Amino acid sequence: MADEPFIPENFDVPAVLETDRIRLRMLTVNDVVKDYDAVVSSTDHLQATFSNGSGWPAGLTLEQNLVDLGWHQKEFQRKTSFAFTVVSLDEKRVLGCVYILPFHSGGYGAQVTMWARADMLDTALDQHLFNSVKSWIAEEWPFDKVAYPGRE
Repeated sequence: MADEPFIPENFDVPAVLETDRIRLRMLTVNDVVKDYDAVVSSTDHLQATFSNGSGWPAGLTLEQNLVDLGWHQKEFQRKTSFAFTVVSLDEKRVLGCVYILPFHSGGYGAQVTMWARADMLDTALDQHLFNSVKSWIAEEWPFDKVAYPGRE
């Protein structure tokens, strides 16, 4: 239902997920340069991962990416959806992104999608990210049933 709340009003959104390899935190406009590098260097991988026919991120400019990040940041602040940047522990590189979106169909409370940058795929980062996020969602978030499109 469109009027169904995504998360309980009093739910404190987890600010960070950190493992021995990565840190997830809110994606903000301050990440634009590193995020843009991760996105444009992974264009083919992203198009295969999110094969919705949009062609994204082909032709993406830094300015368009800034607008996208601002939109994600505002949605996070409003608690209508959550975009987390995946960064190296030293915060020098963006390694991917995780999106937690409302999905009120088939008994689901949320849909979680994610990607890891193309030049990290041979390090099993994608699987580490998925396993870590899946556990985090189950342990820290208020959803009974979560969809992981393209994964489960």
